[in-house]
Amino acid sequence: MKHFITAIILTAFLTSCNSSDKTTTTTEATETTASTPKAPNKNLQPIDTDEALIATALMAVPEAGRANCKIIGYNMAGEFVTLKEGDNEFIVLADDPKKDGFSAACYHKDLEPFMARGRALKAEGKKHNDIFDIREAEMTAGDLTIPSGATLHIYYGAKTLYDAETSKVDGAQLRYVVYMPWATAESTGLPANPVAPNHPWIMNPGTHRAHIMISPLADDATE
Repeated sequence: MKHFITAIILTAFLTSCNSSDKTTTTTEATETTASTPKAPNKNLQPIDTDEALIATALMAVPEAGRANCKIIGYNMAGEFVTLKEGDNEFIVLADDPKKDGFSAACYHKDLEPFMARGRALKAEGKKHNDIFDIREAEMTAGDLTIPSGATLHIYYGAKTLYDAETSKVDGAQLRYVVYMPWATAESTGLPANPVAPNHPWIMNPGTHRAHIMISPLADDATE
């Protein structure tokens, strides 16, 4: 009888040990997996050629429109040129290699007169507020137009390295602007200030430059 009881106790002890070992092993495996650092992207390199400017600018364009879009902007020599010819509805302003960070903007071709006017005024040395006031007056007079609903896609980030295989810029995100001249919070039902990331709101309400802003979530950055 004593041998029988001893056998039962020994079996229970071994079962308990095995169960404990499995729990410990599972926990350690989970902790190891959670703490494993992400491997650095070895394909990252500087945007230092006109070809790289074109490739990264295309990331601002909806994929279906990339082949036939037009790309303009400063080349590596500092000249404002057409980097890529195109005839669809998209025009892309490539990143300026002389500025910090990265920013490429894709917009509907009907926005080009408005965008070109802004570039011209800036070239004349006009400041942001002056450019705003001048274009406001020209829009009011009917000398300049912005099609309601025309969209601007901004691909931007603080870093200036890109993946040569995918053309994606390290950490870059997309922000969207939908132009609605003279619209207000009351006419659209949108808040006049951001409520939360990725929520639409109306900026510059009641002006020629009124537009819906849609900014990305913080964790939407490209890896």
